Amino acid sequence: MANRTLKESQDVVDQYISQFKEGYFSPLAMLARLTEELGELAREVNHHYGEKPKKSTEDKKTVEEELGDMFFVLICLANSLDIDLDDALKTVMHKFETRDKDRWTKKEGETTHE
Repeated sequence: MANRTLKESQDVVDQYISQFKEGYFSPLAMLARLTEELGELAREVNHHYGEKPKKSTEDKKTVEEELGDMFFVLICLANSLDIDLDDALKTVMHKFETRDKDRWTKKEGETTHE
């Protein structure tokens, strides 16, 4: 599978969801799903990087899989609210590059990516 832009990812998810009569869940239901997926991601991170090893009876999921689940639900939420994730990311990056530009210690020779 080729690398996709955020817009292409939003289109792929929309094409997938559009084939079902139910369509997108309500924003509140998707927020609940996003919260559920965040919990699953936290569990995987704790298994891989924390002090809680996985039980032998637990499914073999990965951090990558759980991030993918979160990304899918996040795209669904954005699509249902007609939010362009490219625009949302541009907005938040502008905020970080202006408001927070001097908050952290920069590496030598590093500049912002505008």
